[in-house]
Amino acid sequence: MDKLTLPHRLILVRHGETDWNREGRLQGGQDIPLNALGRSQAAEAAGRLRTLAPDFATLDYIGSPMQRARETMDILRATLELSPGAYRLDDRLKELTFGSWEGFTWRDIRKAEREQAQLRERDKWSFVPPGGESYAMLAQRIRPVLEELTRETVIVSHGGVARAVLALVGAVSPQKASMVEIWQGKILTVTGSQADWV
Repeated sequence: MDKLTLPHRLILVRHGETDWNREGRLQGGQDIPLNALGRSQAAEAAGRLRTLAPDFATLDYIGSPMQRARETMDILRATLELSPGAYRLDDRLKELTFGSWEGFTWRDIRKAEREQAQLRERDKWSFVPPGGESYAMLAQRIRPVLEELTRETVIVSHGGVARAVLALVGAVSPQKASMVEIWQGKILTVTGSQADWV
């Protein structure tokens, strides 16, 4: 995979918690809303962003169109007293899809589809769930979004997207990226090939 060099700092925010996150269910393409903790995490992310980028009002803002990401963006912007709808949505920033596995927990999957689950454990980056997509496919989907960035940008999206970004910029190898813990409501800054949590 060709390494992508970002000319400007990228500020990535993973959406806040949903009930499915709490239950350990695979959300993927399912449009699940934030829960109370998730809404609180979104507001906390705004405080971190204010400290991280005092010029936050001048940054570009792009979000995944999925409900949990939109809610996070709306709360973040409202907390910063920014115009609520003055940001772009991009379908390419949607979460990795898990196909027919969505709605189930990993425990369910390991029990019902043991062989497929083992194949995924061997190569999380390239494995394609039934009717879903791999991290490698997700990286191809989001790469053009990153190439189109023209200035410092805040992206509110998903854990899978953040992992793909880490691999694309060379912060970690693709195999390691697929296993990186991406915390909800936290901020991941990417500058060149350096990534840091805030």
